[in-house]
Amino acid sequence: MKLLFELSGEHPDLPVAELECVGRVLDTRAQVAVAECPDPQIAGRLALTHVVMEYLGECEPSMEAFAALLADLAITTTKPFAGRVKKVQGSRMEAPQLDLERLIGSLITGPVSLRRPVEEYRAVASEDRCYFGRVLFRIDRGGFDFRNPMRRPFFHPGVMMPRMARALVNLSLIQPGERVFDPFCGTGGILLEAREIGIRILGSDFDPAMVAGYRQNLPGSDVMIADATAVPICDHTLDAVVTDLPYGQSVRIRAESMDDLYEGSLAEIRRILRPGRRAVIVTHRDITDIAARHFTVLQAHEQRVHKSLTRRILVLS
Repeated sequence: MKLLFELSGEHPDLPVAELECVGRVLDTRAQVAVAECPDPQIAGRLALTHVVMEYLGECEPSMEAFAALLADLAITTTKPFAGRVKKVQGSRMEAPQLDLERLIGSLITGPVSLRRPVEEYRAVASEDRCYFGRVLFRIDRGGFDFRNPMRRPFFHPGVMMPRMARALVNLSLIQPGERVFDPFCGTGGILLEAREIGIRILGSDFDPAMVAGYRQNLPGSDVMIADATAVPICDHTLDAVVTDLPYGQSVRIRAESMDDLYEGSLAEIRRILRPGRRAVIVTHRDITDIAARHFTVLQAHEQRVHKSLTRRILVLS
């Protein structure tokens, strides 16, 4: 099924990259993408998407072209519906949003209900295109807020927020029922998001205090105290590895230096990962040269957290 995605604007390319876990991306503009997806409900796992729609069509960004598109579609519905329009910053659509929404109401045959619609037809104007779809569902971003690290039984400063943790899991392309491993699991934020979408999880950390905290946050799940450069896992047995590598002087490690830790842990990740599968690695400095000695670097992203911290995200195969 061809789907239309209204994307988060919090990062220029991560929302599109995340879509690969649910389908094949066909087209993109700022904050919008079109993808072929075998099962639309799978898209409920996405973190950096706002709205998932059935793709109905697209046109040039003008009132005339949009009216022609609606006329060609000749949509008829018995369900009360509303028409909504989102104009992304930088769109070439000059027509006012309200006029476009009125056009949807007048050119779709059926009962209009702005207060209690059963269906919503939505246009997203971005750059040089105007996309149109029928809303299937919205991503429950409130669920991510509910899983804020401050709400967990064990909290440690500097942990990753749930939406980013979920996006990293999705970048690995792991599917429900498969197993993901985090060798620097800390308090368990990444694996908590993986478990939420039906993925089997395994964590390890060298710090016993972090493992104890992990057990409070994810009771009953598999975790062990282990050196990430020598984990007791058989070769080529894991479907994905997703982890936020440690940094800073306060981190407890066994390696002589951070470079030794990165080199050793990436070699170990390569050993335990199934051939052709992905590792998603987050660091706070550029370690592409180290990663390239062990993997093919598929993607590299940067996310500025604050003035002194930029996350560097590597997707490796």
